Amino acid sequence: MQIQHLLFSQGFGTRRICAGLVEQGLVEVEGQLLTDPTQSVVAQGLRYRVQGVQWLYQERAYLMLNKPAGYECSHRPGAWPSVYTLLPAPLRQRGAGAVPGVQALGRLDQDTTGLLLLSDDGRFIHRMTSPRHHVPKVYELQLRDPPTSQQVSRLLAGVTIEAGSDPVRAAACSAAGAQALQLTLTEGKYHQVKRMLAAVGNPVERLHRSRIGALELPADLAPGQWRWLQPAELDALR
Repeated sequence: MQIQHLLFSQGFGTRRICAGLVEQGLVEVEGQLLTDPTQSVVAQGLRYRVQGVQWLYQERAYLMLNKPAGYECSHRPGAWPSVYTLLPAPLRQRGAGAVPGVQALGRLDQDTTGLLLLSDDGRFIHRMTSPRHHVPKVYELQLRDPPTSQQVSRLLAGVTIEAGSDPVRAAACSAAGAQALQLTLTEGKYHQVKRMLAAVGNPVERLHRSRIGALELPADLAPGQWRWLQPAELDALR
């Protein structure tokens, strides 16, 4: 693959901009500065530097991010900044995937924190978000009042969150502290967790997603930080 095409696929700008980066001596491969945008490189496993920052070629992007409160999962946010601003520009404008840039796999409300997956692989996004696949998502809730056994039973049996719709139920639910609850869902309706708890009379005060499928939010990934998924983590999700 020509180095200019590789840079374009990895989100470093238009083809003209990528060619210019090489011509200006801003791209380094295996310790050598390149100046010819048409120079061929072996893409798979390639480590390279652009303006002094090291990157590893990734045919598709698979990321995890510890979403902090105060960010919207939208490319066109309203009152709050976009969660995508927490990522480097190349990840927001990658050109190799089925969709432009990385996309969040399901949204978290601006005041919800925790594990967020992002990718530019359309098939992976569909696999992880389709209701048919029932990917479990685990949430840690702080509630207004201590949860009762009756409320837990109702959440497991199913509650109606909008008129005329079928009841929705938790796949698992258990008390996790004085005013805390751990809830597992395998579907993702709009504001579902908050609406389910409102339906049983115990509003959510804080909401945090700790796990998606087999993937748990690492304790050492601070709010606002992101990293690539490891191959074993990706295999477990798939």
